[in-house]
Amino acid sequence: MKARLPQGMGGGAQNMNGMIKQAQKMQAQITELQEDIENREFTSTAGGGAVEVTLTGRKSIKSLTIKPEVVDPEDVEMLQDLIISAFNDTVKKIEETTETEMGAITGGVSFPGLF
Repeated sequence: MKARLPQGMGGGAQNMNGMIKQAQKMQAQITELQEDIENREFTSTAGGGAVEVTLTGRKSIKSLTIKPEVVDPEDVEMLQDLIISAFNDTVKKIEETTETEMGAITGGVSFPGLF
């Protein structure tokens, strides 16, 4: 007695080739998106715009702007906190953008180590 597969299932080599082509297309889209994100700039501010940090998608600092009025030699910790806050917020933007845009390609499936 032969087992019957549901309609659309099976197909042997043809089905496998289709899956491989689909995976290759997805890989190309992921690579293209990764390059696009790495070339973008992401900016965040802290302290009402007193500190502004711009990072590339590779998470490298492109620019750091500090308004002179927030530079207080008596309160260096506040300035440090503002810089850290702006930097961390920008990194979060990069990660959220990457996750959202990759999810659109992968259908929400996560591939560990890929992104």
